[in-house]
Amino acid sequence: MAPDMHRLADDLAAETAVLRALLAPLDDAGWDAPTPAEGWAVRDQVSHLAHFDAAAVQSATEPDAFRAALAELTGSGIDPDAIAAGYRGLEPSALIAWFDDARERLVAVFRDLDPGVRVPWYGPPMSAASSLTARIMETWAHGQDVADTVGVTREPTGRLRHVAHIGVRALPFSYLLRDRPVPEVPVRVELTAPSGQTWEWGPEDAADRVTGPALDFCLLVTQRRHRDDTALRITGPVATEWLTIAQAFAGVPGGGRKPLTT
Repeated sequence: MAPDMHRLADDLAAETAVLRALLAPLDDAGWDAPTPAEGWAVRDQVSHLAHFDAAAVQSATEPDAFRAALAELTGSGIDPDAIAAGYRGLEPSALIAWFDDARERLVAVFRDLDPGVRVPWYGPPMSAASSLTARIMETWAHGQDVADTVGVTREPTGRLRHVAHIGVRALPFSYLLRDRPVPEVPVRVELTAPSGQTWEWGPEDAADRVTGPALDFCLLVTQRRHRDDTALRITGPVATEWLTIAQAFAGVPGGGRKPLTT
């Protein structure tokens, strides 16, 4: 069954509303508060989302222009820190207005796209459905940094399935990004959803396995928590290695997070 773009767009809008509720009470000092991402304030989390929302819209509506812009980055690659620094002169009111506008346009453009149409991106082209799902993942992940900064625990929802799915599908990418051979051994992933249901990927008889809370898996593959701070149960050398480098997001290899517990 083809992905439902309207449902994906609705899920992105819902995840956006959660983030906006975290941002709404912030004063100027709150926008400049440091987040768990080293060197990044709350404002940088939001400008990152807005920047790549605009890029996603261009990839869908002006693919040739997107490819041309991407070609100019071939030598230096994508530098998230440099992108963040470029927007630090924006006032909070201008930054949130930009994010709201970019996100509204993104949802409107992608809602009615054919889910299978290929759009260029920073790496292999993706289907429109995968691109929109990635925006859900990014919103949730950067929203986690904001939530941690302001001391709010978000209620996990079924939208975590989008994040978990990308995390599982990104196993080969996590290896290729680090110039490592992609393992041929399959990994079984069984996660307990917020509803209590089980989400499953991979063959049932795989010796390498990952089981545990979906929330913890999502925090790990988006590099928002260290593996030691999760309740995941990891069996087998391939599963163990994968979850030391797992990365659900594009760009340069992430360094992960330090353990919160010792």
